[in-house]
Amino acid sequence: ETAEAHAVRLSRDKALEVARRQPVAGRWFIGSDTIVVLDGAILGKPADAAAARSMLNSLSGRRHRVISGYAVHDRETGRTISAAVMTKVFFKELTSREIEGYIATGEPFDKAGAYAIQGIGAFLVKRIDGSYTNVVGLPVCEVVEFLIKEKIIQLIS
Repeated sequence: ETAEAHAVRLSRDKALEVARRQPVAGRWFIGSDTIVVLDGAILGKPADAAAARSMLNSLSGRRHRVISGYAVHDRETGRTISAAVMTKVFFKELTSREIEGYIATGEPFDKAGAYAIQGIGAFLVKRIDGSYTNVVGLPVCEVVEFLIKEKIIQLIS
């Protein structure tokens, strides 16, 4: 499957699983999953410092894609609608000292691609092309636009 399809499938699985775990409460369930893609390969969460080091070295000075899938499940109708959002992220050239210092913070270990743009890892990112919140983990603007378009939420004017 494509990286986009992978992220969407994971987001659907999450939305449906949460809906199953909440047998009585709630109608709407949102799931999301974010992946990092470099040269067609999906970079997951690093298992250890060596994996984090390898990921950060491979991202250094390069552009990669961050793809978040999101899914909105309506328990009342059984309908689930999903989409993916992509952001291009450009890393600065990283020194080995910067990589080792960042790994020492512990932040890379629960993050796809071994970095958190919203945390200490902000210093790794030279620029982005696309949604910042997508890189954080949930493309808020796109999800809210979708919810308004589908009349799931309304803005009061």
